[in-house]
Amino acid sequence: MRPVRFVALGDSLTEGVGDPVGDRWRGWAELLAPGLAPGDEPVRFTNLAVSGAQTRDVLERQTPAALALEPDIVSVVIGVNDTLRYTFDIHSVAERLDTVYAAFRARDTVVLTACLPDPGSMLGLPGALARPLARRQHAVNAVVHALSKRHGAMHLHAAEEDWLHDRAVWSADRLHPGELGHRQLALRFHALLAEEGVADGITPSAEAEFPAPTRTASLLWLATAGTGWVARRCTDLLPQLLTLAASEVRHRARGTSARLDLSASHAVASALAALSAAEQPDVA
Repeated sequence: MRPVRFVALGDSLTEGVGDPVGDRWRGWAELLAPGLAPGDEPVRFTNLAVSGAQTRDVLERQTPAALALEPDIVSVVIGVNDTLRYTFDIHSVAERLDTVYAAFRARDTVVLTACLPDPGSMLGLPGALARPLARRQHAVNAVVHALSKRHGAMHLHAAEEDWLHDRAVWSADRLHPGELGHRQLALRFHALLAEEGVADGITPSAEAEFPAPTRTASLLWLATAGTGWVARRCTDLLPQLLTLAASEVRHRARGTSARLDLSASHAVASALAALSAAEQPDVA
């Protein structure tokens, strides 16, 4: 019997950061995998997600490796790291995701996508720093939503659900889900797939298998590994983020913050329009 082949692409969220099992990460995709087929049918799960990955990594490295595995189902959950880089460009993000989705749909692979909460609000950054990141993440979410519809992907709206505001579902770093958060993602993806008749296996459990990290453990992480994480991101992003924050403050003082939102919306519309134009055949 040929197993159901499920391949997960993406960054640390899909790698499973925040959901440790022994000396490795588990995560929502691994929790979802057994529920993709009835108990007597095998599921072959491969996780190609890598912490820190951006849309370029998914396009250039992960997608070719995934296509070689001939998956029946593939998850492509990516974009947050793009928003945390000074090189962020919504046109490039849209082009890469369009290419990735098209490559799998051309082989009739079921594609799973998701829109995600912005990192600024998850980290509790001050408004002037959080709003530029939120604007970027909203742009990525808008692109993912539009392209998912265009390519017939199965899209999970995971950006503004109530459970996201429950501190218990987040890990010590406040950016990655903990075990409960990964279980919530697995549950919601399974419900989406089951509704469409794609998943007919057991529903992932919502109950935690391991105790949540203590406050002491969380503080220890923030003082050690967390410091390194922030330092690595700040080296790349902080100079531009401070510039964006200064612009945010100026526009708020002038009462023109709406212009920043409008500019971001225009950029998304332009990126999607460019993709549509590229698909149109030339007329002599």
